[in-house]
Amino acid sequence: MAEIILNVDVRENTGTGGARAARRSGAVPGILYGGDKAPVAISVNEKDFKKSLYTGKLLGHLVTLKYGDESQPVIAKDVQFDPVSDRPLHFDLMRVDEKAPIKIEVAVHFANVDEAPYTRAGGSLEIVRHTVEILVRADQIPEELVVDLTGRQIGDTIRMSDITLPKGASATITDRDFVIATIKTSSAAQSEAADEAAAETASEG
Repeated sequence: MAEIILNVDVRENTGTGGARAARRSGAVPGILYGGDKAPVAISVNEKDFKKSLYTGKLLGHLVTLKYGDESQPVIAKDVQFDPVSDRPLHFDLMRVDEKAPIKIEVAVHFANVDEAPYTRAGGSLEIVRHTVEILVRADQIPEELVVDLTGRQIGDTIRMSDITLPKGASATITDRDFVIATIKTSSAAQSEAADEAAAETASEG
């Protein structure tokens, strides 16, 4: 099962007033939805919620929800934060079948940047997609999608086919091998080359 366990309470009072009451009591209000059951207003102790959130394995990952003796797999779909204090204000959990495929956005990570030839040649990585939506079993959601930049040169285009997905997983965009990033000559390198060319022209004159 999932690494993170959220012990929840069911909120009797729903709506804005109920959410405010939950926050005053030191909890984060949320909603549990999905499956063939009605949405349920819930809350989690704020300290426990923050601890789970700061692991980086809460959002977009399989989580075990516990209510008394009952437990079930869920996906944390969204967390809303206070724009000033960054305090979590509300969260959404979706019921899932851990063996069934779901659509989920996963972050793209670019590895071995320092070892890439384009870095030494003055190139820059222009990221087109920071996340990619994939169809994957709920219990096999990857932490991230890794792009290995080892050996990459200026002019290279990185596409979805360059990413290794978990067995059985696939991108939800199926009609094309879409672009993840491109490697181009950086503006700084272009400017430096232009300066050098201008200096050479001046010295020749």
